[in-house]
Amino acid sequence: MTSFVFPSPPPSPESEALRTQVRAFLRQELADRAPIDRAQSWNGVDPAFSRKLGQRGWLGLTWPKRYGGQERSALERYVLLEELLAAGAPVGGHWIAERQSGPSLLRYGSEEQKLAILPRIAAGECFFCIGMSEADTGSDLASVRTRAVRTDEGWRVNGAKLWTTGAQHSHYMILLCRTGPVDPERRHAGLSQFLVDLTLPGVAIRGIANLAGEPHFNEVVFDEALLPAEALLGGEGEGWKQVTGELAYERSGPERFLSSFTLLVELIRVLSPAPDERAQIAVGRLGAQLVALRRMSRSVAGLLQAGADPALEAAMVKDLGALVEQEIPEVARDLLADGPPTAASRDFAAVLAYTSLHAPSFSLRGGTREILRGIIARGLGLR
Repeated sequence: MTSFVFPSPPPSPESEALRTQVRAFLRQELADRAPIDRAQSWNGVDPAFSRKLGQRGWLGLTWPKRYGGQERSALERYVLLEELLAAGAPVGGHWIAERQSGPSLLRYGSEEQKLAILPRIAAGECFFCIGMSEADTGSDLASVRTRAVRTDEGWRVNGAKLWTTGAQHSHYMILLCRTGPVDPERRHAGLSQFLVDLTLPGVAIRGIANLAGEPHFNEVVFDEALLPAEALLGGEGEGWKQVTGELAYERSGPERFLSSFTLLVELIRVLSPAPDERAQIAVGRLGAQLVALRRMSRSVAGLLQAGADPALEAAMVKDLGALVEQEIPEVARDLLADGPPTAASRDFAAVLAYTSLHAPSFSLRGGTREILRGIIARGLGLR
């Protein structure tokens, strides 16, 4: 049986020095950003803002300088991320590229792939999407049917990926597909990852509107798309191991409990003139939960910095974080259901409506609640 470990992250004075710099930068850059725009959290896309972060060396912060990074600590990167998210900065353009695609390239990519792509991500000029989910597979990622066949010219790909976040803004995709035969006894075998240039012939991106009417998701269709031989990322047949290792980066960061943070800020703003006891208790409870989640999430950052594989701890952070993110709009609606509109409450109402429409996705993206709890149960030896 595996036990969960959330050790205290090591002290990091450098992180707090960076926090001061980031806050000063955001105070100036986001001075005129409306609450409804801040509510987009890490889904807001602004390529010019991404380039500004890159110019300051704030993308790929932990990466080797050889690839455009700064060789700073995971805890410094953590501080940068939580300040960006708490301020509602539009980080969606570079988010996936910097959070997980870049680290995957660092770990599994060839030297040619690293040199060609990583400096562009660090500059805020190269965006990525993830090609994992497919129609009719649900959360059973091992049942993907998109297939790559080796030919004399490279790899011929056919199939489709669904719910692909930000594909319309992206330059590349890291694609998980089948390269070997289906083996009922070893369902995770025969999968590989590829670095896909989304401008290649045979690759089509089709927008899918979400509940709010936004083209956030996409279907990406591969119709006889020819990838060069060097597009293979890592080892052939090693895709499952690679993609599951990638998920610790996706599931443990502050984005997993700060998606509703702008709504909490607006709720406190509206309540602040005269909060009653009920409101104080409700907001205090949410604040305590966020403090605990932040502590757990920072612990995972420390484990990643130490070279550990905190996949189980990351799953717990993601599951608990989604619960709190979805609770915030419920509490906000309950506390401020009535009363005449004011200038402050109009901003609050707009942010509440936006967050409520997006809240169902919080327990789907990055792994459904059921899948995460299955991982946690297995880690505890309960299944």
